[in-house]
Amino acid sequence: MLSLEAVTCAYGPATVVHDVDLQVAGGEVVALIGPNGAGKTSTIQCIAGHVRARSGRVRLGAEDITTLSPQQRVARGVAVSPEGRRLFADMTVRENLIVGGLSRPRSATRPNLERVLALFPRLLERLDALAGTLSGGEQQMTAIGRAMMAEPKLLMIDEVSLGLTPKNVDICYEAITRLKGRGVALLLVEQNLPRALQAADRVYVLESGRLQWSGSATEARSNRGLLERILGQSGEDHANPLVVAS
Repeated sequence: MLSLEAVTCAYGPATVVHDVDLQVAGGEVVALIGPNGAGKTSTIQCIAGHVRARSGRVRLGAEDITTLSPQQRVARGVAVSPEGRRLFADMTVRENLIVGGLSRPRSATRPNLERVLALFPRLLERLDALAGTLSGGEQQMTAIGRAMMAEPKLLMIDEVSLGLTPKNVDICYEAITRLKGRGVALLLVEQNLPRALQAADRVYVLESGRLQWSGSATEARSNRGLLERILGQSGEDHANPLVVAS
């Protein structure tokens, strides 16, 4: 579904990602991991079209989307749940979700909204609440739901579990599993290494904007030396200090 071919991207003169090759298939979960500042968010923003690809190719299916605008990429089936969620705080949950579906025909709003609420039943109780009043978990559900309103073929979620209680982390990953079953291609940026390796089919490790390793999640779990060097934690260590309650 998604293919990056030797992609280098930059903010103005500053190159932040160097010659990255990456693939995500439909119905596959791929985790993009690495230390802070590794270029993970920049890679996602480059795929979404918000950061310019200086060289290389970004393909969605058979189509080269490297030069398309962010709006055109959404129309092709690319959606992002961004780091920090970036909801409209003074709009309701319902309004935030509807904004996510503006690229689709108006007739699709109701069925897409129903699908989002089936993924996140808690949001049914909060539809008329202002997004600024939501808990961290509810905000993340709304951000993922807003991206799903665009009917994506490729869904990218930046920092799935950051700042969430364990219960809300479980809810988000249950939704990811269900979306995978529907054939959506999922690219996750995640600091919670055990959850990333549990959910993912394959893993890419970035460091200083360069791809350092890629392989199956099973291979990553067994490569303790690599994970400890890159992240300073073991893939089998479930006492993860990076996940805090909100």
